[in-house]
Amino acid sequence: MGAAASSALSRLSLPELRLRLALPALGQSRAWLGAAALGLAAVAALGAAAWNTRDPQRRRQGRAHRRLQQVGTVAQLWIYPIKSCKGVPVNEAECTEMGLRSGHLRDRFWLIINENGNMVTARQEPRLVLISLTCENDSLILSAAYTQDLILPIKAPTTNAVLKCRVHGLDVEGRDCGDEAAEWITSFLKTQPYRLIHFEPHMRPRSSKQIVDYFRSRDEVPYSSASPFLIISEASLADLNSRLEKKVKANNFRPNIVLSGCRVYEEDSWNKILIGDVEMKRIMACGRCILTTVDPDTGVMNKKEPLETLRRYRRISDFNMVTFALRSEKVHCDSCTSVAPRLCHAIPLYFLPLLHL
Repeated sequence: MGAAASSALSRLSLPELRLRLALPALGQSRAWLGAAALGLAAVAALGAAAWNTRDPQRRRQGRAHRRLQQVGTVAQLWIYPIKSCKGVPVNEAECTEMGLRSGHLRDRFWLIINENGNMVTARQEPRLVLISLTCENDSLILSAAYTQDLILPIKAPTTNAVLKCRVHGLDVEGRDCGDEAAEWITSFLKTQPYRLIHFEPHMRPRSSKQIVDYFRSRDEVPYSSASPFLIISEASLADLNSRLEKKVKANNFRPNIVLSGCRVYEEDSWNKILIGDVEMKRIMACGRCILTTVDPDTGVMNKKEPLETLRRYRRISDFNMVTFALRSEKVHCDSCTSVAPRLCHAIPLYFLPLLHL
């Protein structure tokens, strides 16, 4: 579901959501993930999903009956508008099939490329994590410390070129955001010429399955690595920090959803979760790379921690991969409604064991 479809999603008002939180019997949401970051794909809304489990018609159709078990709460929500740049904390967001959306900001819908059309991330330019893209008064604002802000239009002019680029080996398009944005980013990084592009709803996204075979054929993302959501738990992060001399933040792992109240690495055993009205299905643990060694506050890469510590206890030997996250996908949405209600702090999380009838 792209921008057009997600705009039709039903939403819960903030007062309604708080009422749910005040009344545990009504507070339906899902919890997934432990201290590891998870990559997810949005699915059905929690409220809708919980109601459907009691729907006799669905049972007659042979669908699995589900019971809820609360496992935590949503503590933080983050959107990273530009891939590899600073995250924007939000109190509520819509979960679309291609990631979180809050107003005009969508997760990883902007990308910085070099003159050859290749993506540029904090692996090559660690100081990218200091660049922020926010939205104010129907304008986009590029900002960074000790640098004058640049105001951009929400939508790049249609006269701007559509550029072809490559993200993790797959071709994808993006609308050029103009010379001013290119000059601003190039001037800040002071290494080589760069340009900023924006993924538009009519453009063809990348296939998640072509990147990671565990995804479904219909799962797609614009500039995200493979999955539209990444979840991490405070408990697992705290366990990692107990092993480190210098503590790291959740933002070292760039999650979209940070959960609290989970047991350490409990997320490793989860299959499906509900958060608010959104149902998510785990795809796989998320492999971690050198980008996690970039300090999100300074833009300095140490190239060692937390990866070296994670290798000692979170390595999957069969894949020679260090994990600290889970990837997942959206699996269900009744009538394409409520895929993403408004999410805020203290939403209860539920794990859904499946009882096949």
